Amino acid sequence: MLAHLSTRPGLRSCALAATAALTLLSGAGLPTVAANRAGDGDDRPDLSRFSGQKVTWSACKGEGMPKDLQCAKLTVPLDYSRPRAGTLDLALARYRATGNRRGSVVLNFGGPGGAGVPELAYGGKEFMDLTDGYDVVTLDPRGVGRSSPVSCGDGEESGLAPLNDDTALADPPELLSRLKQAAADCAEHSGPVLPHIGTVDAAQDLDVMRQALGDKKLNYLGFSYGSRLGAVYAARFPDKVGRMVLDGVDTLTEPLTEQGMAGARGQQIALDDFVNWCVKDIACPFGQDPRVARQEVVRLVRSLDEDPLPTDFGDDFTGQDLVGALGQGLYSRELWPLLERSLAQLIENGDPSGVLGFTTGGFARPLPFPVPLPPRSAGRTDPSPGALVDAEDVPLDNLPAALMAINCADDPDRPTAARITADLERLRAAYDKASPVFGRYRLNEVLLCYGRPKGTDFIRDEVKDLRSPKILLVGTRGDPATPYRWTVETAKRLGSPAVVLDNKGEGHTGYGSSKCVHRKVDDFLLYGSLPPSGSSCGPDEDAG
Repeated sequence: MLAHLSTRPGLRSCALAATAALTLLSGAGLPTVAANRAGDGDDRPDLSRFSGQKVTWSACKGEGMPKDLQCAKLTVPLDYSRPRAGTLDLALARYRATGNRRGSVVLNFGGPGGAGVPELAYGGKEFMDLTDGYDVVTLDPRGVGRSSPVSCGDGEESGLAPLNDDTALADPPELLSRLKQAAADCAEHSGPVLPHIGTVDAAQDLDVMRQALGDKKLNYLGFSYGSRLGAVYAARFPDKVGRMVLDGVDTLTEPLTEQGMAGARGQQIALDDFVNWCVKDIACPFGQDPRVARQEVVRLVRSLDEDPLPTDFGDDFTGQDLVGALGQGLYSRELWPLLERSLAQLIENGDPSGVLGFTTGGFARPLPFPVPLPPRSAGRTDPSPGALVDAEDVPLDNLPAALMAINCADDPDRPTAARITADLERLRAAYDKASPVFGRYRLNEVLLCYGRPKGTDFIRDEVKDLRSPKILLVGTRGDPATPYRWTVETAKRLGSPAVVLDNKGEGHTGYGSSKCVHRKVDDFLLYGSLPPSGSSCGPDEDAG
């Protein structure tokens, strides 16, 4: 799914999407990334040196790491088409099984670009029931977190910041020039992993991981983007699928342009719902009139874009930073009281620190507190290529850089310069109509794939009509990030293995917000008890 992009360090958001689709940019592409093509065929090079490795676990290092969390590394090929051409180390973490162990269940928390190790470290309590039968395992995928992290540079010089003002969008030649430079900056700062960062490669990493963990089948729970990764794995390795759950189901077919349009509309719906809730409280910083309050949000964003606020982090806080934070805070109604207080702090005191807390949340669900990275130590030597980096050396823009790289690697559409020039005015109007708050933000994300190599066709062409065992797909009716229709469409595309659980609740994904969904997912993963396809969970249901 298309997720939020920000140049602010640590912005961790996933896509917000709704039901609309618009056929926009398409046309001639650029050269294809060899790594993405490598996984598309049936010829698979010898990977025995990787599949035969054993994982060595030890206590996780770092301040605040849970004592019962164990960490390790896994070595995989840089390029699966040439496995002797170089390697990467991937960071792993697990909570050991406390019951009768029957193997591992692998978690992916979404993104794309979400580092699994810190997410499991700080949000692992939600998954402790699964340790009755499994080691609960996650990883920092290739290019993410400590696993050869990609980057586009720092601050205002970042390759992710070519569209921070409106001048480029009003001048297509200037826009195209900035986008090409952005792609070059990201390639310069990311190293050799960048051409090999797509979901096809990540799915092959999962299979190496499965074998190294000693599991005959992959048991898997993937949230949001993690559903895309799980579906690709099932298409590549159907006979290796164990018990698999996809929660917050991603689209497998819509181009980024259509995802971006749907995302802007979905975010606006969520924002309107928040405003309608907020104005009922006398403390709402936007007043008590819903129409006026929505206008005040737009004015606040524009004001901060024109006159950003200084912060303790070095970079000023802009309107687009606020847009990213709003998107994160709108994921769950449980976050709305905190979002309201943080916005009041910003508006009444000119203090953005509370809102900044939303820019360091999780990927499928926000973390309850920020997880800042310390500055790089002076005199530190760079690790050897492919080795794990220290946590404090993860680039501050790694999440948005990886998000952009993975989404672009998974999308084969690359509009020509002529097509962008011809469509730009129409696109701006369409995105602004979809959302006066989120439209520009979403359009910028889509445009940033220009200048990058064309992505893989594998996901659109091959991830369908699966031959795997049954897979549980959880779709939430009020999900502001992955619309329920994506669950229905993906289930139809995957074919007979897909079993749909209809969660008639609110929020992004169901496992963390619905006791009913939580129980049914656990019952399937632990005991193989699969609900009938089309069964449902009520919005506030404790049983059923």
